[in-house]
Parts: sequence; structure tokens; C-alpha cells
Amino acid sequence: MLTFIKMKKDIEKIIEIPKDVEVKLDGNKFVIVSKDKKLERVFEHPKVAVKIEDNKIILSAKKATKRELTIIGTIKAHLLNMIEGVQKDYTYKMEICNVHFPMTVGVEGSDVVIKNFLGEKTKRVSKILPNVKVQVKGNEITISSSDKESAGQTAANLEKATKIKNRDRRVFQDGVFITEKCGVKI
Repeated sequence: MLTFIKMKKDIEKIIEIPKDVEVKLDGNKFVIVSKDKKLERVFEHPKVAVKIEDNKIILSAKKATKRELTIIGTIKAHLLNMIEGVQKDYTYKMEICNVHFPMTVGVEGSDVVIKNFLGEKTKRVSKILPNVKVQVKGNEITISSSDKESAGQTAANLEKATKIKNRDRRVFQDGVFITEKCGVKI
């Protein structure tokens, strides 16, 4: 018979706050400000305690299990992304590829509109999330935001809008594809 030992330890993770970044904690809501950029996010978990002391964010849990350890790691990763995001924007680069029909891509308000995709008469529309800038220059699309999740989701929305179904992908290679994520080429 197998017995499983549950982890019951006190866990503490510390995040150093850079000098040019200001972090405020209001209940479970983090507000991170630097220069003219501001990001807000709520992190709620009953067993995870959060406090700010001596220019450090301290995430802790008493008698924690593996679940609390993973939640603390996730919160730490999100906070590090927010701190880095207020210092410099996250940038995604995409490329417009068309083999059969020349498509037209443009920004209209809070949407990216794709016309003449595979010769279709209807437009395909992709949503731009708030606080995200999208620029279309020739065959390149640049997406930038201080919020990493919003920039990534906007890029994913564009890729999904040009997804080809019920056709051979070896022949129909048209679409909008991510070529660079936050400085890393794909």
C-alpha cells in the first residue's frame, strides 16, 4: 500500500522592487507604477499572505502544500512580468503571409480587419485588447504593451482570425504568424 506524504512547510518568496518602480498593495490588489505606466491586478488566495517591507514584496504561506507552492510561484511570475512591463514594453512581431490572394490588413478602432483572406468576400476581425498598440507596416505587424498578457492575447487573436480549416495546410499557407515574442525570434 502506497502512502503519500503531504508537504506541510512554511514557504516564503521574496521579490526585490527596483528603485524606479513604485508598488502599492490595497487588500489583494497590486498597483505597480513607473514613470507614466501603471498596471493593476488582483491576486486572491486564502492561504497566501502578501506584504511589502523594505522595498521587497514578500509572498508567504504557513503549513503550505504543493498547491500553495505553485500558486506562490504563479503570483511571483505575474508580479515580475508587471514590474518589467512598467519599465519597458513587451513587443510581439508578426508577419503577413499570402501565397494565393493578396490580403489587406488594417487597424480600425479597437479591431484589426483582414480583407480578402483566401479570396473571401467577408472581412475577418480580430479584437485588440485595451492598452495595446498595433502598427501595420507593409507585411509586418508590431504589437506592443506594458501588459504581457494583453499583448500576447492580441497576437493570438490575430493568428486565430486567419486560421485555415478544412484545407490542406501544405498548399494553403496564407495567414498572420508570430515571428518574434518579446525579443525572442521563433
